[in-house]
Amino acid sequence: MFASAIQTALAVIYPPACLGCGGRVERDFGLCGACWGQMPFIGGTVCDACGVPLLGEEEAEGALCEECHAHPRPWSHGRAALMYEEMARKLILGFKHGDREEVARPAGRWLAQALGPLVDAETLIVPIPLHWKRILKRKYNQSALLVQALARETGAVPALDLLQRRIATPSLDGKTRAERFEILSQAIQVTPKRQGLATGRRVVLVDDVMTSGATFAAATQALLPENPARIDVVALARVAKHAYMTQ
Repeated sequence: MFASAIQTALAVIYPPACLGCGGRVERDFGLCGACWGQMPFIGGTVCDACGVPLLGEEEAEGALCEECHAHPRPWSHGRAALMYEEMARKLILGFKHGDREEVARPAGRWLAQALGPLVDAETLIVPIPLHWKRILKRKYNQSALLVQALARETGAVPALDLLQRRIATPSLDGKTRAERFEILSQAIQVTPKRQGLATGRRVVLVDDVMTSGATFAAATQALLPENPARIDVVALARVAKHAYMTQ
């Protein structure tokens, strides 16, 4: 009774606010109707390797976008919850650079919905690592927060330190696809004390944004010598200019 009274009092003093605009909402970690309408959720037919929306009304299992046909991915399946635009971009930038850690809570639900049957209680979910210098500057690894939120939603097994960033890579903004892959090619490795943890396990790599896929590729290549049963990837948002045609 006392705890309930405290929560009620706090709700009066600090009413739940929309994550997007700060307006009043019914519950914590929610969005108002206007902001929800600006969320570019991905649905329908998607590329099985990177999660980008594909043109067409009927779902096509195993369909690939042009980019994934031209550049096959080293992982098995890829998904994304949102397109990196409109309200999604605003929330992610705040989450990544503005100490908006509360965004992780609903993001965990969105990631779980995007993954569907690709994740279950036996799956090892792994964040893309940040170099320790960047963590000191940013205070936290946003991908690790996403993994923790996803674990709460799915019961999957978080492995927060399975991978480590061995090289402090520069910003990838403005880099070409080839430059991104070159910069990241040797940047990620399995943490020595965690070797063998992924052997025979299904693994899902988790990141906030996927652009070229270079970061996911580097993490996948680092994990492949561990002989996991399968490696899939999921991003909270996918960068793409438009829906792709299938091949």
